[in-house]
Amino acid sequence: MILMKNVFIIGSRGYNFNYGGWETFVTNLVNYSLDKDSTFYIPYLTHNKRDNYKVSKKDNLVNINIYTKKSGFTTMFYFTIKSIKYVLKYIKDNNLNNCVLVILGCKIGPLMPLWYKKFHKLNVKIVLNPDGLEWKRDKWSWWIKECFKLSERKSVKYSDHVVCDSKSIKRYIDDKYKIYNKSSFIAYGSSNIKGIKNNNVKKMFKNYGIHENDYYLIVGRFVPENNYETMIREFMNSKSKRDLVIITNLEHDKFYDELLEKTNFTSDSRIKFVGPFYDQEGLIYIRENAYGYIHGHSAGGTNPSLIEALSRTNLNILFDVSYNKEVGVNSCYYFTKEEGSLQRVIDKVDNLGIEELIKLGLKCKKRVKEDYTWELIATRYDVLFEDLLDE
Repeated sequence: MILMKNVFIIGSRGYNFNYGGWETFVTNLVNYSLDKDSTFYIPYLTHNKRDNYKVSKKDNLVNINIYTKKSGFTTMFYFTIKSIKYVLKYIKDNNLNNCVLVILGCKIGPLMPLWYKKFHKLNVKIVLNPDGLEWKRDKWSWWIKECFKLSERKSVKYSDHVVCDSKSIKRYIDDKYKIYNKSSFIAYGSSNIKGIKNNNVKKMFKNYGIHENDYYLIVGRFVPENNYETMIREFMNSKSKRDLVIITNLEHDKFYDELLEKTNFTSDSRIKFVGPFYDQEGLIYIRENAYGYIHGHSAGGTNPSLIEALSRTNLNILFDVSYNKEVGVNSCYYFTKEEGSLQRVIDKVDNLGIEELIKLGLKCKKRVKEDYTWELIATRYDVLFEDLLDE
């Protein structure tokens, strides 16, 4: 048994950062780890030069501030590069043993051969969590998709172990790269935070005329592969008198213009884009009090917003794709892009009785309890790190 373990996690913005799936993952992995012999080192994205390379320690967590200039889409790429350079130096300078480097996403794939050799000289084990299949997203041009494919290929090849948070992604990775003996499935988790109807929620409900249990909810990035056109068009064609509340980073860009032209959603008072909402306790309350949740994500692996929905919302309607079906199984309703598919589901479930809703909710919560609690996930990572270092 390896007593002292040093686990470095790069690719997120940092521990307890108030935005994003990777940040939630890192925070909960640290908080729920039962291995008291593990120390977690997390680079933290800062835009303040004075904080650069400041290191702070509390319990089993070491925060390392990494200054990175804001540069739009490439910010995380440069931040990850700076983080991995500093982690390598930190391990050398402190003569650390029993180290595991966890890389989130395939951002730095083409550079992996270089880092792989350097870290292996220090006996560091490299674990990759590739997330979803970024090259499948519709928003990317052909050449960018090819770059993502190359990055994925290099990231997988130069890792000691690959963790997939979706069984479908694991099957793809195994079949594509023939790494059956060095990959595993460890899911994403649901938080235990209680929802609160705080001032942020009250303000939103008042401004948009939203009432508890009288709205369907969508939460997700404003991108084509999340099927906004299908969800909005089908909801507009439904008979429901409830609202459709959409929490997203709405941008008045080409996608917005095309969506408006195709659906004319501004003509329907039920469609309510309320913008992004980063208040976690408030968002949980919004989920808990939605009549139903509609999930249109069609690219990637296990989506954090889907896990949260299953743990909070009784009625869940998911886009029919393998990533979503392996999570929802028989606890949810499903729809496709076929005209009338989602409309029929909404009209069918729009007046379910309270007993039927509670029954569905219990099924959803059972699914989360079986495979998607942070306690279970953190324990599986603890075991993985122990096994890798014990090889």
